[in-house]
Amino acid sequence: MSYNFDQIIDRQQTNNVKWDQRTEVFGNPDLLPLWVADMDFAVPPSVTAALAERIKHPVYGYSFPPPEFYQAVLGWSAQRHQWTVKQEWLVVTPGVVPALALSVLAFTAPGESVIIQPPVYGPFFRIVEQNQRYLVLNPLKEENGRYTIDFDHLETLVDPSVKMMILCSPHNPVGRVWTRAELIKLGEFCSRHRILLVSDEIHADLVYPDYKHTPIAALSPELAQNTVTCLAPSKTFNLPGLTTAVSIIPDPERRRRFQQVQSALGMEVYNTLGITAFTAAYQGGADWLATLINYLQGNRDYLMAFFAARLPAIKPVRPEGTYLVWLDCRRLPLTPEELKAFFIHKAKVGLNDGRAFGPGGEGFQRINIACPRPLLEEALLRIEQAVGKL
Repeated sequence: MSYNFDQIIDRQQTNNVKWDQRTEVFGNPDLLPLWVADMDFAVPPSVTAALAERIKHPVYGYSFPPPEFYQAVLGWSAQRHQWTVKQEWLVVTPGVVPALALSVLAFTAPGESVIIQPPVYGPFFRIVEQNQRYLVLNPLKEENGRYTIDFDHLETLVDPSVKMMILCSPHNPVGRVWTRAELIKLGEFCSRHRILLVSDEIHADLVYPDYKHTPIAALSPELAQNTVTCLAPSKTFNLPGLTTAVSIIPDPERRRRFQQVQSALGMEVYNTLGITAFTAAYQGGADWLATLINYLQGNRDYLMAFFAARLPAIKPVRPEGTYLVWLDCRRLPLTPEELKAFFIHKAKVGLNDGRAFGPGGEGFQRINIACPRPLLEEALLRIEQAVGKL
């Protein structure tokens, strides 16, 4: 089938965060929003068809995941990532962020510590600190516009209070797809120090040619027993509003504790349409995804070439995965606060301010390129024109 990712779909007045909350978020209803991580593309036809068939039945009562839901996860993991997953390892959750929070509650106690690697997805900070745990920061190393894990610094952080590490793989916002060697070294570190590894792999399927995502739990049976993997098709197939994800927990005792906390919080109710869309996406979305990756690669390459030729003061970090690009704006003569205001009020483009991703985010902005190319072109032209007036 052919898919038209150039089609501009009017999302206004659909109660979506990205477009309909521009005033609340930015104080400017006229800017072009390329911030929150959903796509401006229609979902795969297999998802639309499955949802249309389901809504023909006029009752939307309590639901549960059918066998084909689990088979869709197992089949996708095996075919896409060469990872053999067992059905009993799966726990359905209302999203990946809730699963991360459940992990913090289930596997650490108040006053204990969790390692994260900034600059990183903002909710990582919130789910730790708002649950009365301590953050321990292992900042990524930036070398010539590429980020790596600082393993030497990581070793200095170990103390008896550190019980968990949350990994972002692929990494949001810097776009790294961690290599097998990096993951093996990280997994060995966690196992050696008895630190549980919780891996957010929601961007696992959004990887560009020449790179390959490896689920860290797939590296060895021993590492699998020390890992909780959180994933969903929501980023891959543009389904975040249907709030359905899975956590893969091979260790039975940890799985029991996770489910116990989930039950205590009343988080065991499933989204009827989320289950339907989740299943259909994995069952019938592979061809659509292949076309999407090609289109996103074109957007990425267009953006990289645009900044190199016309806006060298802004240096994008070339992403290996995700549809998010980390823009290094530190060469602009602006303070971090001025930079934020510049994009909102001068360029009239809504991006994510780098400071929201923690230490190392100062002077950066994150742009979402999962949009029709004409919108991306318009956004870059606006930035170019605004920079020219500085």
